[in-house]
Amino acid sequence: MSTVTDTESREETPAETDYLISVTDLAKHFPIKDGAIQRVVGQVRAVDGVSFNVKRGETVGVVGESGCGKTTLGRCVSGLMEPTAGGVYFDISYQDLTRLESILAIPDGERPEAMDADLEEIAMGHRVDRMKGEAWRRYRRNCQIVFQDSFASLNPRQLVNSIVGRPLRVYKEASGNELTEQVVSLLEQVGLGREHLYRYPHQFSGGQRQRISVARALALDPELVVLDEPTSALDVSVQAQILNLLHELQRDRGLAYLFITHDLQVVRHMADRVVVMYLGKVAEAGETSDLFDNPRHPYTEALLAASPDLAKGGEAMPRTLEGSVPDPARPPQGCRFHTRCPVATPICGWEIDDVVLWLEDHPGVFEALSGVSRQDAFEAELSFEEEEAAGKLREALQSEAVPRAMREAVESISVEETTVKIKFHPVDGVELTERAQGHVAACVLDDLGGVTDVS
Repeated sequence: MSTVTDTESREETPAETDYLISVTDLAKHFPIKDGAIQRVVGQVRAVDGVSFNVKRGETVGVVGESGCGKTTLGRCVSGLMEPTAGGVYFDISYQDLTRLESILAIPDGERPEAMDADLEEIAMGHRVDRMKGEAWRRYRRNCQIVFQDSFASLNPRQLVNSIVGRPLRVYKEASGNELTEQVVSLLEQVGLGREHLYRYPHQFSGGQRQRISVARALALDPELVVLDEPTSALDVSVQAQILNLLHELQRDRGLAYLFITHDLQVVRHMADRVVVMYLGKVAEAGETSDLFDNPRHPYTEALLAASPDLAKGGEAMPRTLEGSVPDPARPPQGCRFHTRCPVATPICGWEIDDVVLWLEDHPGVFEALSGVSRQDAFEAELSFEEEEAAGKLREALQSEAVPRAMREAVESISVEETTVKIKFHPVDGVELTERAQGHVAACVLDDLGGVTDVS
């Protein structure tokens, strides 16, 4: 299990190193069902083994393209979804987290019963999806969420007074005139006022509705707020107002933010640390300034290149991002970014699916493909309707028609009449490795220059 850590030293006291949230090897898969009886035929791996920590009072930004799993991650952290595997731990001490990681490092079935008992004890006290009763109520009031669509997240049939005051009523914090005054105080903190109490959401602008959402999230004085693209649907000027508001509220209240966005400019302005996600996994993570000034993963470089204002020297970086995100139901082997990576190597995880995708882009050959018989992800027999098509595929895989890294990853290829047997060099998944203090990346390249040791 690879964990995105921060830069605290081992000499710090336990109180200084306690984490508000610790996401540990979190996975969330959605079943794919087919047929009359809705049989499960696969899984969409929306989040697939993500780990990072959030300290009190800091902002952790989560960035990536649409479909990378950011929103699903935020919903698991906020308790709106139960994870498929792994867990989200709330208010866990550094000692308990260290003990948890040491236990989870031992495979199931090999752990002594005493360790399983320790794991259960930690889970019952800190793991969000295992909390019951008062522990769950404590977490729900201390973790709030602000959604991307402010109009859809506010009940159109309720007045602002009811929307913002509902958390206070549910937790019996106030009632009557006292409740109204607390709602007014919350509205004033977000730049609204008493005159807005008795209006419906449709009577406000987009920026005002998002302020109402923020006021509702702050009603119970939480420790963590999950911000899911809170400014993406707003005008630039309104975005600045909301971001400045969030910054002021964090300073005054000591809030921690999990800030989910695809806008790198916003992340640079708001976040202390950044987690870059790609296809359900963490590609890179580190302190904001270090990650922007010295990216260690080609995907991060590509994201920065897509935002010229962030490029070094005011010029766009040379490596740009092409192609589309692969199917999360069948994520690529090895490095998940290798199918789009401009600096991919033969050990990045080329597989049979890469050949099939290449054939789909060349319909003259693909139309003759009649079947694929896989031994595993790296070895298969491709059957064609014509011998000529089989021969064309072998020639293509040995020519410049395919990427050089893909050609060099082929261990063997042979043709027997209408069947092409292909075997790639098998590789393991690429894990996060430390590139600098508090800066990790999942890439086989060392500083995007040479191949690092992945044995």
